[in-house]
Amino acid sequence: MGRTKETMMKKLLIGLAVTAGVIVLAIGGYGLYLYKQLTDTATKVHEPLERDARDIDLDNKQPLSFLLLGVDERKNDQGRSDTIVVVTVNPNKESMIMFNIPRDTRTEIIGRGTEDKINHAYAFGNVPMAIDTVEHFLDIPIDYYVKVNMEAFKEIVDALGGVTVTNSFAFSSGGYQFPEGPIRLNGDEALAYTRMRKQDPKGDLGRNIRQQQVIKAIIKEGASIQSVTKLGDILNSLENNVKTNLTFDEMKRIQKHYRGALGNTETFEIKGSGTRINGIYYYIVPEEERKAISERLKEHLEIK
Repeated sequence: MGRTKETMMKKLLIGLAVTAGVIVLAIGGYGLYLYKQLTDTATKVHEPLERDARDIDLDNKQPLSFLLLGVDERKNDQGRSDTIVVVTVNPNKESMIMFNIPRDTRTEIIGRGTEDKINHAYAFGNVPMAIDTVEHFLDIPIDYYVKVNMEAFKEIVDALGGVTVTNSFAFSSGGYQFPEGPIRLNGDEALAYTRMRKQDPKGDLGRNIRQQQVIKAIIKEGASIQSVTKLGDILNSLENNVKTNLTFDEMKRIQKHYRGALGNTETFEIKGSGTRINGIYYYIVPEEERKAISERLKEHLEIK
């Protein structure tokens, strides 16, 4: 009887060991599959720039700057960067600054020698001219860019299973009702939410705030452990809608050394006023305001 119990116990332990081994192998195999998906996606979205850029020491946590361009790309039309978001990340302070440059901001378009709306830079010279123009306007280097097709970014939101934002006042847009307070948005709703500006007392500035809300919600949702099971859909949506000069190795090192800054995000508005010049509406940023923002960003980037 004792030997029978001992034999049964051995069989049980062997069975548990085999089951555990199968689980470990399955997880390991799935991990390898996900890793391959990640590398494949990073390769497809990677679009390097032929321009001089500063050398960044990611392993020593050098502060970084990003330019996020939301572009409405239509057939036979390159489109304009109607969403222009600048992000600076300082891992040493564990802080991130995010703000929109209003699309109608009047500034010099670098490479054309003319003054125009800043969102026209992308239409005239694609990403390189947009970066050059933003760098000149803010007098800081832009290290990395991320370009998102705004028409299709709703796929990213849907792939995440939606995002949650806090709406400051009730309004309707695109056939959807957006009540005041915390709301959960799917892709179509998120696109309508970020595009509304006519009902907003702040106009384009209010629109910019909603864009920042959705961007931060996407980052938060994407970083949550619940989103791991949706990784395949997320990667597919990124492949179709995103371009960046970030390599996969840079993405991994940023995730390793800079993620602590994501939980401490500071936002602000660029102060200015609207006016018409030759019948065209522009947003005019006073020189004092532009310089103040530039100095603030240089301090955050630890640029002497």
